[in-house]
Order: sequence, then C-alpha cells, then structure tokens
Amino acid sequence: MIQLLIGVGIVLILLILFVPQMIKIVREYQRIMVFRLGRALGAKGPGLVILIPLVDRGVWVDLRELYLEIPHQTAITEDNATISIDFIVFYRVVNAAMSVIEVANFAGAAQNIASTTLRSVVGDMALDEVLAQREHMNQVLRVKLDEVTERWGVKVTNVEIREIIPPPQVQDAMTRQMSAERTRRAVVTEAEGSKQAAITVAEGNKQSAILNAEGDRQAAILRAEGFALALTKIFEAAQNVDAKTMSLQYLEALKQIGASPSTKFVIPVEFTSLLSGISGFAQKTFTDGGAPAEEG
Repeated sequence: MIQLLIGVGIVLILLILFVPQMIKIVREYQRIMVFRLGRALGAKGPGLVILIPLVDRGVWVDLRELYLEIPHQTAITEDNATISIDFIVFYRVVNAAMSVIEVANFAGAAQNIASTTLRSVVGDMALDEVLAQREHMNQVLRVKLDEVTERWGVKVTNVEIREIIPPPQVQDAMTRQMSAERTRRAVVTEAEGSKQAAITVAEGNKQSAILNAEGDRQAAILRAEGFALALTKIFEAAQNVDAKTMSLQYLEALKQIGASPSTKFVIPVEFTSLLSGISGFAQKTFTDGGAPAEEG
C-alpha cells in the first residue's frame, strides 16, 4: 500500500513537471518549430501542439512585423565627409523554419548587415545627396537588406532613416546658408509688397486720370452743345430781324467809326452798296415823315 502511494505520488509529480512542457497553445500570429531528437519536424500551429517530453524541443517564432533599431553608424561620403546616421529596419518572418535553421541570431546578424550596407550606400553618394535624398537611401537600403535576409526566411518591409548628423563645420555652413536664405526671402517679400503697392497706386492714378479726362470731355461736349444752341438761337433771332433794324445797326456802326481819331478808313466795296441802301431808306423815311406836314 505504501509503495502504491509512492508510485502515484511520483506519477503526479512527473505530470506536474512535464505537462506544461507537453502541451503548447500556439496563437494565430505564432508558430513553434519542433525538433525531435535534433531533427526538424517543421513549424507547428496555430492551435494545440503536443510535444513529447525529453524528446521534442520547440522554438517559438513570431510572424508579426517587428522592427530593429540600428544605432548611430559612422560613414564616409563620396566627397570624404564623415556623417553619423541611425535608422530603423522593419521586418517580418515569412518562413518560420528558415528563420530558425538558417540564422542563429537574426537581430545581431541584421544589425551588422545593416551597418555594412549603410556604409556601402553612403560611400557612393555625396554629402548633399545624402542630406537631400533620404527616400532614395531608404529604398536602396531596403532592397539591399532584403537581398541578404531573404535566405533567412525574413522579409525587410521598410527602412526609415531617423537622423543624419553632418560634421560640425558643415552644420555651421548650413546654419549660415539657412539664415541667408531667410534674409533673401524677406527681401524678396518686401520688394514684392512694394511692387504691388506701387502698382496699386499707379492703377489708382490711372483711373483718376481717366475719370478726370472723361469729366473734361463731357464738360467740353456740354460747352460745345451750349455754344451751338446759343448760335442756333442767335441765328433764329437774326432770321426775324427786319431790314430797318439792320439799317439802324449799320448806322450805329458808322457813328462809332466817325468817332474814331483815325483820318483814313478802308471800307469794303460791299459797304458802299450798304450805304446807298441806307441813304435810300433814310430819304424814304424823311419823305414819308414830311407828307403829313404839307397837308396841315
């Protein structure tokens, strides 16, 4: 009886020790690479996976997209400028078996490959290109890293450069250039503002001149129309003046000529006929005026 109890106790202890090692719950984003006595049986999961204690060994593999931070790496550009760059590598496992069998420490291997690849890429570019073409560098690094990690069953999905630190003298030059560029933009903006103000003033003067000219033209037209109307009225009045009235006006003109201190007068030929007409008119007037006296 005592031996039976001892045996049951040993079995329970063994179950407590080995059951957690036998039963594995593999999630959807995981796989477990099973080795039986050192031989690869393949990746298992997702779901429930049973391992034989002391015979099977499992290695967990995460299929989610992960990232690897590459610390600052020193590189020399094509024009012999020393720069420091750090970046992030995003990757995911596409073949669980190869990621376990083909590489022992993916993180360490990837970091070394990334550093070497970075120096190779930067060495083929000038400093200005490195500073201006981040997207191009990201693409080149991704392609080159993916070519290496593909044989490990790992896919490099993206590479992002976080910071590029140029040499101190280059930073000073960039600061001065940036300040000069801001000054230039301020001058250009101020000149553009002055130009627009001048254009606005000139346009206002132009419109004012046009309005003044239009006003003068309208005034001249009105004055001309008034003068023409006055001439028309004078002409109409002249049409109604009889010969007697005109003769009186001519006599008034002769009176004014006679009052002049000049001793010589130039009289047109037409004026002599006018004088004869006036004389006849005067004679007729006096004759008509004397007839009533004789009757009296």
